[in-house]
Amino acid sequence: MTLRRTATLFAFCVAALLALGLVMLYSASMTQQGEAFLIKQSRFAALGVVACCLCAAMDYRWLRKLIWPGLIIACLLLAYTALKGREINGAKRWIEFPGFTFQPSELAKVVVIAMLAHYASQYRDRMKEFWRGLVIPGALAGSALVLVLAGKDFGTTMLLGLVVWIVLLIAGARLVYLVPLGLAAFGLICALLMGNEVRRTRIDAWLHPEKYEKTIAYQQLQAKYALGAGGVAGVGLGDGRQKTGFVPEHHTDFIFSVIGEEFGLAATLGLLGLYGLLCWCGFNIAWRASDVFGQLLVIGITFLIGVQVFINVGVVTLVLPNKGLPLPFISYGGSNLVVLLASAGLILSVARRAHDQPLTVAAPLDDNPFTALPRPT
Repeated sequence: MTLRRTATLFAFCVAALLALGLVMLYSASMTQQGEAFLIKQSRFAALGVVACCLCAAMDYRWLRKLIWPGLIIACLLLAYTALKGREINGAKRWIEFPGFTFQPSELAKVVVIAMLAHYASQYRDRMKEFWRGLVIPGALAGSALVLVLAGKDFGTTMLLGLVVWIVLLIAGARLVYLVPLGLAAFGLICALLMGNEVRRTRIDAWLHPEKYEKTIAYQQLQAKYALGAGGVAGVGLGDGRQKTGFVPEHHTDFIFSVIGEEFGLAATLGLLGLYGLLCWCGFNIAWRASDVFGQLLVIGITFLIGVQVFINVGVVTLVLPNKGLPLPFISYGGSNLVVLLASAGLILSVARRAHDQPLTVAAPLDDNPFTALPRPT
């Protein structure tokens, strides 16, 4: 497939997900909030589309001039959020403004990915070194991760931490360094989770949902019932029952259950296929990028979307503990939607300046099989 068709298909996937999200948001909230959430989300969507078009039109390489100021600003916002942010369900994620709230961690995700892409493109041939390839970029990304964790946002910390690990791996960092780092980070997160009563109870509710069917596990169990009630073909758009007070947060983190109940298994599988197609387009664009910075930027954003979808669907289907992450382009939430659409614009910007054929593949660096990435000629 030509690059132009790939970019067009990617834009179509984003548009389809956005349209589905607006439809399902109205369906999910029609019995309680009417069109209130739809109107707000439509405004965010319009702002996000403008941001997407601007990012697609600009030269993404210009973004490199804003990397370090952007990282500093993101860290300051995260620090303020951890200290004085609005706390919901035990986590401080939001800064309140008149008429709306802002979630700095959404901005921090893209800033950290762009920073790693910029750093790895500068030190491409030294990424296999311990200090240049792991300690320095790990410390830079860790500055944002620690501040997200300070706000007790474990879900976003694990999501961004996994994406950072993947980007470093693909950028050329050695597995012999990354594996111990990943295990240590996983152990630290587990220890912090076990030391937090709310999160510890959530994990216990995930392992033994029958013990918490009327309390902690109620939300996930009701979402599971909604998916089961939908069957193969669903009960019909707007006719779902679990959204009428049975599934809390059904318009945000658990909107996948509404889709499953009203459109059935066929639609949910189709939705996952659409996400898969979007990720395939992203990786295809990355493979043909004209430079390492654009390549790693697209890979990082694509992994961010894919992993977030996996976690959200895993939580709704009771495969994973409840983590509170939205379904990309579909769940209600202005910060997430605007940042995702702007990120999609960056991917399209890379596609506009990419080559129609993959560039020459360089020999892998050291023992890392993922470093055989195309380089500029």
